[in-house]
Amino acid sequence: MHGQGQNRRLLLARRPPRGLVADDVFTLDVAPVPEPGDGEVLVRLTMLAFDPAQRGWLDDAPSYVAPVRIGEVMRARGAGEIVASRHPDWPVGTLVTGPLGWQEYAVCDPAELWRVPDGIEPAVALGVLGTTGMTAYFGLLEVAGVREGDVVLVSAAAGATGSVAGRLAKLHGATAIGIAGGPRKCDWLTGAAGFDAAIDYKNEDVSARLAELAPGGVNVFYDNVGGAVLDAALAHLAVRARIVICGAISTRYAIGDAPPPGVHNLPQLMIRRARMEGFLLGDFADRYGEARERLLAWLRAGELVVAHDIRRGGLEDAPATLRRLFLGHNLGKQLLELA
Repeated sequence: MHGQGQNRRLLLARRPPRGLVADDVFTLDVAPVPEPGDGEVLVRLTMLAFDPAQRGWLDDAPSYVAPVRIGEVMRARGAGEIVASRHPDWPVGTLVTGPLGWQEYAVCDPAELWRVPDGIEPAVALGVLGTTGMTAYFGLLEVAGVREGDVVLVSAAAGATGSVAGRLAKLHGATAIGIAGGPRKCDWLTGAAGFDAAIDYKNEDVSARLAELAPGGVNVFYDNVGGAVLDAALAHLAVRARIVICGAISTRYAIGDAPPPGVHNLPQLMIRRARMEGFLLGDFADRYGEARERLLAWLRAGELVVAHDIRRGGLEDAPATLRRLFLGHNLGKQLLELA
């Protein structure tokens, strides 16, 4: 079937040191294109998705999933087309997303795949209808329980998850304030994305701006970064505030030798009778269908505004594309379209 072809793959060669991941952490491997077994399909990848969590999967440390093993294909979600099938319900030509990895072909159990609806671009399927959009959906609507009239603060608001969280806040009658780095991202937040206000953490005093923008306090803080930004938000909580810990990109993957800044304002949780809760998207695995259905309806109604940062290149460009997330270069979902 496809056994005569070659499958280029990026394998984990060594554990990276703290900070940015260098290209030589991975090695390019060429193997025969695998054949699907009974009930399996072969997917040819067309696009890779990038998330901060991928950096954590490279460390040999306790976490919510086992680390990528040395010599294993780098774990990643991607989009592609079924080019060989031994499953009657998943014909050749079907467009899918799933945990396909940094490789050009992947054999999959269709139970791991999601069939992309007609008319939906791969970027949208991997972004707002993928793990990032669903993370915003459950984090804001279920964990935070956003309500009409809430003041919602979102960090990394110009990223894939943060931007959707802000739009969902607006759809539920809340005020949305975004924190992002640089004028370009902040202009996008208050312009195209429809946030009520934006704070440029690179050029503004976050705490001072919060005092101006949320004099009555923040009811919901959707946090993707941790560190100093979390500390500033803790000082401006409303009574019974809900803080959702979605990520900690500034502390878990810090660049340089200095330890990341600590959080000093935790007593505010007591003073404001506030709640701080972490969650994982997998906690809601039995409800992915519900989330995608509602997100797709909002998207088709024009009520969700999404941005994609699409790089175009080959598999060898994947490490550099991952680094963009930690350098703050991406606006929206970071993707690599495979040439």
